[in-house]
Amino acid sequence: MPVFELLRRSTRRPDRRRYLSAVLAGALLAGCAGSAPQVPDFYRMEDFARVPKFDAHVHINATAPRVLEQARADGFELLSINVDYPDFPPLAQQAAVAREMASLDPRHFHYAASFTLDGWGAPGWAAEVNSRIDQSVAQGALAVKVWKNIGMSLRNSSGQLVMIDDPAFDPVFQHLQAIGLPLIGHQGEPHNCWLPLEQMTTANDRSYFREHPQYHMYLQPTMPGYEEQMAARDRMLARQPGLRFVGAHLASLEWNVDRLGAFLDAHPDAVVDLAARMPQVQYQSHREHAKVREFFIRYQDRILYGSDLTLNPDTDPAEFNVEAHQTWLSHWTYLATNAVQHIDDIDADVAGLQLPRTVIDRIYQRNAQRAFLGANAAAP
Repeated sequence: MPVFELLRRSTRRPDRRRYLSAVLAGALLAGCAGSAPQVPDFYRMEDFARVPKFDAHVHINATAPRVLEQARADGFELLSINVDYPDFPPLAQQAAVAREMASLDPRHFHYAASFTLDGWGAPGWAAEVNSRIDQSVAQGALAVKVWKNIGMSLRNSSGQLVMIDDPAFDPVFQHLQAIGLPLIGHQGEPHNCWLPLEQMTTANDRSYFREHPQYHMYLQPTMPGYEEQMAARDRMLARQPGLRFVGAHLASLEWNVDRLGAFLDAHPDAVVDLAARMPQVQYQSHREHAKVREFFIRYQDRILYGSDLTLNPDTDPAEFNVEAHQTWLSHWTYLATNAVQHIDDIDADVAGLQLPRTVIDRIYQRNAQRAFLGANAAAP
């Protein structure tokens, strides 16, 4: 029976009339308000700590439980990447630290392995590397990293520089493809590397190459140029269709979102991480805000958040935590909100991109989970 008819028939029962009136009023209010509260289109600063996030590029090279406390407090899972880098501890030590940290909190700490180039070119080198990769996977590694020493320092027996598309690497990359393990590739350097210090667009690049002149290619005119490095990487990927590739540091295409988009279009199995390249992105968005924002929205399924935060044995974990929290907050401000903040690396006040929350969820968590933890790690 309709509610209005019930009200008409209950004029001699005031208690029932009051009850039905309340029911009617509640139904009308519910109809006006809708069946469920509206979810905001964008996150706010106060959402930062509660939103699940994944930093897909850090280097934790010392056992430090306090780092895990900060990651949990700020809502982060971490992927610590082992690198065959002279400034880091030996690879075996990096791997031992990663396994220990993962044992302390396997929910929030993961790691990627690497392999040494010692003995490269000798018979059986690739088979030995593949065996070590399998061992690393059995111990929990989610990916394998190759570094810029391929293309910038490794030389063959004739003294020639070895590039990433050298056929000697094919058995390793084919093995990674066969077992479904992602390859994290850092080939070449930021575009600024081929410029004099005073022409570089960001302070972080000026600082790094001032301190590491051996990698400052402007000072090494006989070394391969920027385009040669990119071409070698692209040839390797063309020869390994289906290889799951993560272009570290925006695949060294950080300086131009058009070039980066073309790379992603050409290599549908590739994704890229933002590690240590946020200032270069901000340099572009300070000049062409709408264009950079559209890039993030268009390629929202192909970009992973990463910071490149590094803790070495001589780093104070407390100081690391302060830096991590400040870095993560600054990046959230830029990507998730439209707030303006001063970016020291480009000496400019930069407006945030205020990406939709669905885009933030992908860049900050789902893409990394899909890339490293499997296709079913996160619901769409």
